[in-house]
Amino acid sequence: MDAIVMAGGFGQRLGMGEKPCVELLGKPLIAYVIDTLRASENIDRVFVAVSPVTPRTEIMIQERYKGEVRVIRTFGGNYVGDMVHAVETAETVGPVMIIMSDLPLINPELIDSVIKKYREEGKPALSVYVPINVCKGAGIRPDTVFNKDGKLIVPSGINILDSSQIRNEQEDFNLILDNPKLAINVNTVKDLQHCKDLLQGQE
Repeated sequence: MDAIVMAGGFGQRLGMGEKPCVELLGKPLIAYVIDTLRASENIDRVFVAVSPVTPRTEIMIQERYKGEVRVIRTFGGNYVGDMVHAVETAETVGPVMIIMSDLPLINPELIDSVIKKYREEGKPALSVYVPINVCKGAGIRPDTVFNKDGKLIVPSGINILDSSQIRNEQEDFNLILDNPKLAINVNTVKDLQHCKDLLQGQE
């Protein structure tokens, strides 16, 4: 399965320039996601979708990964449109993982477990969510909340889609995981510090 990291947003709330390039313990945020994907047993190729507002991200990826991670330029401004363009440009076949660039706490085991669940469910698409109480426990105030059978859930920024049907709406399995590592995506300086504290605690 291929993976596309969406890195076209500037990250205005963080206020530190291009968000994918913001350093966390000396390493760009996006590099945590890319390195996790490359270490996953079930991910083949890794692509990064950039936009006109993330030119430094493109340069950094090319310098850091020396062509082993391909950059795809999107038009920016429309997340879904950029994602469709990236999938079609990558010429992926079968399922493709779409993931945000600001999830520094995820690990290869988590990625592989999500893919395993996708294969077991057999639906064209899968979206990963965390219960809202996990976000609250992690001190995170989510931007987007959905009601699923009376439970409040928050999208994690990890999805799997059938690339052959990328322009169509796809039947979607909601995978709800009580995993705090999925609850923390970096939108503010406070989020960045929180990730720093957690990563240093793992050492």
